[in-house]
Amino acid sequence: MSGFAEALIYIVQTLGSLYLLIVLLRFILQLVRADFYNPLSQFTVKATQTLLKPLRRIIPGFGGLDLASLALAILVQLVLMVLVILIAGANPAAVGLQLLVWAIIAVTSLFLKIFFFAMIISVILSWVAPGSYNPGAQLVNQICEPLLAPFRRLLPNLGGLDISPIFAFIALNLLDRFVIGNLAMMSGMPAILSPFI
Repeated sequence: MSGFAEALIYIVQTLGSLYLLIVLLRFILQLVRADFYNPLSQFTVKATQTLLKPLRRIIPGFGGLDLASLALAILVQLVLMVLVILIAGANPAAVGLQLLVWAIIAVTSLFLKIFFFAMIISVILSWVAPGSYNPGAQLVNQICEPLLAPFRRLLPNLGGLDISPIFAFIALNLLDRFVIGNLAMMSGMPAILSPFI
């Protein structure tokens, strides 16, 4: 593969992954019932509204889940993978439906990573700016709370020391490394697509 093709793949992966992150955040924000009046929530709504509006006519929500934004995330991931395969000089039709499986695996991996990094940010903010009313800090806490709540119920109270993030980190890492990693390997995902997971 030429240097130009590698640079083009890098640009497509970077810019496409940024938009994919915004789309998946839209799904997560509705999933965790985040404050949609938050300026960052408003940004995700505006950035995804153009593509989501027609999809919502076809794919309705179900049980409080924004299935249209989840479908859009998988579709964006699928398009990114097809573009990368085409730039690399291969034929995406040769892999057929495997592309859809790889797209679902990659979106699931990004879903877990969003929670993982949101927790890292939450832990750092609890040390440097506890009780901050910054819109970003509030949104991060709203994303983390549904994940941490079950661990807080199971763990004993240690007098103000919250160790629930440690167990949440372990659970997320186990899922990402062993479940998602093994699924990607078993499905035969090519190395060129590995940056997506």
